Amino acid sequence: MQPSSALASLSGRMSDRSAVIGIIGLGYVGLPLAYRFSELGHAVVGFDVDPAKIAALNADNGYRRYVGSRTEDIRFPAPFEATSDFARSADCDALVICVPTPLGKYHDPDIGYILDAARRVRPHLRPGQVIALESTTYPGTTEEDMLPELARDGLTVGEDIFVVYSPEREDPGNERFGIRQIPKVVSGVTANCLEAAKALYGGAVDTLVPVASTRVAEMTKLLENIHRAVNIGLVNEMKTLADRMGIDIFDVIRAAATKPFGFTAFYPGPGVGGHCIPVDPFYLTWKAREYGLHTRFIELAGEINRYMPDYIVEKTMEALNGDRKALNGSRVLVLGAAFKKNIDDIRESPSLQVMEGLAARGARLGYADPFVPALALADGTRLEAVTADAATIAAQDAVVIATDHDAFDYDMIAREAKRIVDTRGRFPAADAKVTRA
Repeated sequence: MQPSSALASLSGRMSDRSAVIGIIGLGYVGLPLAYRFSELGHAVVGFDVDPAKIAALNADNGYRRYVGSRTEDIRFPAPFEATSDFARSADCDALVICVPTPLGKYHDPDIGYILDAARRVRPHLRPGQVIALESTTYPGTTEEDMLPELARDGLTVGEDIFVVYSPEREDPGNERFGIRQIPKVVSGVTANCLEAAKALYGGAVDTLVPVASTRVAEMTKLLENIHRAVNIGLVNEMKTLADRMGIDIFDVIRAAATKPFGFTAFYPGPGVGGHCIPVDPFYLTWKAREYGLHTRFIELAGEINRYMPDYIVEKTMEALNGDRKALNGSRVLVLGAAFKKNIDDIRESPSLQVMEGLAARGARLGYADPFVPALALADGTRLEAVTADAATIAAQDAVVIATDHDAFDYDMIAREAKRIVDTRGRFPAADAKVTRA
């Protein structure tokens, strides 16, 4: 297929940075991507359906980002505007969809946000636009589900408009790898669509990884996250066995990690959280049923990881029993509500499930997290964070290290805490007041 005039126009506007970039969904994926294109000199229009978020972004032309243990207030260097008016999508040369893909009540994929975004922009599509999907989803979504919602008379995909899939690989809080440094998998519905994907992302990242089809790219993202979920499930199961055998699993992992080949270190914790690892594997298990297959290995890892918060609650009960105390009525402080350290994301966080389990068994519960000032548990109970200072730590019957933010003073915690339930390996297992969980 020869490049069309629309593709040539798009490529030229991307090359000279005159293209206007539309980002649909201004969350953990969309906002950093919007900033990256703004950093390159592109005008950016951000689309969202949350009026409060739109107002806040327009008020200060920026957003807050967590980088390691630091926070940075980001200001867009090129023109940026947030809006809920999808008619503005006609002004954009590129529309990048970065919306959530949650699971339904029965662990079935919910691609409603993707389809809604496609329907909102469809009336405003014009020749020379590229529509890119970055949301994690099952193989076939781009071509079988989203593409029909974009179809318009007079616009030919691959000639007039270009539809691509390029999975996000955002890692909030990662100081080493940002959008530019992470290789970008790109794919297109047609050969010209793939060229449009290269034009869109080529200036934003150091390395492009073109693949043969959108289905390959969709499966690639799922494999990446399933790889993590399965290995985390494995090491969490190993943790429970090692505990029964009186072996420190963190010592085992550190020793195994010295092997220079054939081993990758994964670390246990209170479970898995965030927008990817607890959700994405089930996209593939759902799709596999269409082909008459049952992905037992993936589902087993999910079962193990979902069990871990209950395991932490049980270990906390055992630790308090060893101190001749019952969990019911004991003061228990959970350190860390976010699903990983040094960020504020509590989506699917196992820390919340640990809190809910402790509260259900009568604990006098509190939590500390410098990134999460308040939260609500599943039963509607609202909690406000306390400061993890010496007096607060000393007043607890047990402190549970659920998310090991760098901001916590671990030397002080070791000194002041009566009992530490450590799910992250921050304290020596030989310490008499430490219970590994």
